[in-house]
Amino acid sequence: MILPIFAYGQPVLRKQAETVTPGYPGLESLIPDMWETMYHAHGVGLAAPQVGHGIRLFVVDTVQLEKKDRDHVGMKKVFLNAQMLDESGDPWVYEEGCLSIPDIHGDIERQAVVHLRYQDEHWVEHTETFTGMNARVIQHEYDHIEGVLFIDRMKPLKRRMINRKLEKIRKGEIEISHPMRFSRV
Repeated sequence: MILPIFAYGQPVLRKQAETVTPGYPGLESLIPDMWETMYHAHGVGLAAPQVGHGIRLFVVDTVQLEKKDRDHVGMKKVFLNAQMLDESGDPWVYEEGCLSIPDIHGDIERQAVVHLRYQDEHWVEHTETFTGMNARVIQHEYDHIEGVLFIDRMKPLKRRMINRKLEKIRKGEIEISHPMRFSRV
């Protein structure tokens, strides 16, 4: 089922997410619904807070980026209760966007390597290192479960330049092709 994506201004996007347990109500349907929602909105990652669930869960599919970059080796994974252990490598800038903040993009600097501990959808614990675009998408989604948005990482001048657009998104004064839930004004 395609879920509404919570837009900029929704409080759940600014809260640090809670640890999720196997008994979380509806988790067995939430994960496939998040995949379906992400693909419908043409995303490569989606965090549970973006669909109104304040839990430490995100999904990432960068396999679809392999068509654009032959050197990229994609992955498709579910991340439960992720904990960032380390970020390293040379920082690099890349233009990011976000399904919760439609039509806004900006150059964001992130480190090239992340070391993460997480559980998969079967509750098996993993400790892995990710690089390049996989690391970037994980960092973006990890920020969501920490209550951080990519716009928080923009240079101050760029951030000021998008304030009007952000306010329009918050109020729902935008046209989008996927269901969204906006703040009450």
